[in-house]
Amino acid sequence: MKENIVKNKSFEFAIRVVKLYQFLCDHKKEFVLSKQLLRSGTSVGAMVREAEHAETKKDFIHKMAIAQKEINETMYWLELLQQTQYLNNEQFESVNNDALEIIKLITSIIKTSKTNIKNNH
Repeated sequence: MKENIVKNKSFEFAIRVVKLYQFLCDHKKEFVLSKQLLRSGTSVGAMVREAEHAETKKDFIHKMAIAQKEINETMYWLELLQQTQYLNNEQFESVNNDALEIIKLITSIIKTSKTNIKNNH
């Protein structure tokens, strides 16, 4: 079976988000923004997993679009945490670069899937 890069990267990203959440709670005593980050950051991989077993190609695209929205929201919380000094620039850049890579992958998958649907009709 072919390696599912977006599945693997989104799962690894979720692990990073959980660890970042723990860091923010334990060391920065930040509980509100970090909870939002935890929710959206772990949801990306969950939606990618759901898309794996989509009933139709349109259902697959819909689930991937939700994953795209979740990673975009995660990037918002990361930016907010950086701008409010809960994350330094190095911490932010490290995790945000992973998020950028994932959003590019998901966007590409959605575009390709839409093109494939158009070409098959």
